[in-house]
Amino acid sequence: MQATFDWREEGGARVLALGGDWTVRTVGAVDEALRALDPVGEVTLDLTALGRMDVAGAWLVRRTLGGPPHAVQGEHVSARRLIDVTNGAASEQLERPEHFHGLYAVYDRIGRSVVSLAQETIRSLDFLGRSLSVLARQLLNPGRIRWVSAVSVMESAGLNALPIIVLLSFFVGVVVAYLGARVLADFGASVFTVELVAYSVLREFGVVITAVLLAGRTNSAFTAQIGAMKMRQEIDAMRVLGLDPMEAIVVPRLIAMLAMTPVLTFLATLAGLLGGLLVCWGVLGVSPALFITRVQDGIPIENFFVGMCKTPAMAVVLALIGCRHGLETGVDVTSLGKRVTSSVVQAIFLVIVIDVTFAVWFQELGW
Repeated sequence: MQATFDWREEGGARVLALGGDWTVRTVGAVDEALRALDPVGEVTLDLTALGRMDVAGAWLVRRTLGGPPHAVQGEHVSARRLIDVTNGAASEQLERPEHFHGLYAVYDRIGRSVVSLAQETIRSLDFLGRSLSVLARQLLNPGRIRWVSAVSVMESAGLNALPIIVLLSFFVGVVVAYLGARVLADFGASVFTVELVAYSVLREFGVVITAVLLAGRTNSAFTAQIGAMKMRQEIDAMRVLGLDPMEAIVVPRLIAMLAMTPVLTFLATLAGLLGGLLVCWGVLGVSPALFITRVQDGIPIENFFVGMCKTPAMAVVLALIGCRHGLETGVDVTSLGKRVTSSVVQAIFLVIVIDVTFAVWFQELGW
């Protein structure tokens, strides 16, 4: 039976009388006519002649009236309940955002950015605290750690990243040595290129190149993998089964990054020194034996430990940012893309901030 309606006035009140079946298959016939109505003021809904109704019919009534009816006449098995549920589930109309111009627009954007930064900081610190507490519980009970997952992540996130990290660190060492030799030659101090390469690679470039490459490669992979699991509702399924995603997903990746980041940094440092050695040998005539001897005699071993002690902080930041953005991914592909982008940008930013903080700290300590 097709959907019908009657729009009339009774005693000064407006009445919308429904007739026939109001289902998804029949309401299309009355859609245009309902759009032409002007339901201003109080409207009474008459269900006396109504047949069947589903959510589509209830939503059409709600759209026509712009809200719940003032009163309902007649009885129906499910119509009243459907209309009430539809009115309760309907989202409120969002107010059109106010657009500012000129200097006010600049202030508005700065204010929103500050608020967003504060909220992001709070969420990150909250996730850091929860992750470290779960990690501490599992370290006290090593049998709960998923070692198979951790080793798998070590291979994919660490071992597979070794070639690109070593290659780029080698080229960075080459560039630093070459520029150092050219610039220091203007002051008659090209012999100190060895010390320049050693200091810069040991203290800064080795760990920074490693962390930045891991941020672009591994951190984004964490976000994409966990975000895809979130979109497929695998995270919800784990919770239903009584599994804690922090234990099953976050902690293995955190352990893997804590284990592999120092190893990758050490190898990146050796590659950078090798690049500098080859340039000093080819451009300045400093033999490999002399290069190694000058590094051993002229560069304190503390510089090596200054670079290596940054790796745990870098590993924690990279692992937790990637996992947090993955767990906060929505149900659509657009959300996943935004989260991956935010994860990489935030990770690289924090890597630089951490490096600067350590550099200032060690400088104040005289190391």
